[in-house]
Amino acid sequence: EVLLVESGGGQVQPGGSLRLSCAASGFTFGLYAMSWVRQAPGEGLEWVSSILQDGSDTFYIESVKGRFTISRDNAENMLYLQMNSLKIEDTAVYYCAMNVGTAGTRGQGTQVTVSS
Repeated sequence: EVLLVESGGGQVQPGGSLRLSCAASGFTFGLYAMSWVRQAPGEGLEWVSSILQDGSDTFYIESVKGRFTISRDNAENMLYLQMNSLKIEDTAVYYCAMNVGTAGTRGQGTQVTVSS
């Protein structure tokens, strides 16, 4: 059974930082590209970032470039998202997901709230 468990969310002020983690199990993690997607209140699912199977390339939505960094540890079956210079508009539930885009299997999500 595929299991993706996100953690690390919370409430921060604008300009703050958070590091999200995703523990993966039930599949061969290193064979899959992985993504972070998010859903803001009242909005649809939005792709945020993806990383290739071996971590050799990463991709970001324009609005987070230079602020967010995706990474992975294939030995530990972990996916990460370092989020710096957070903005109010980054408020959302963040999910890790298999493959690139928003259609893959995802976890239960972790809430990120950016407010002053």
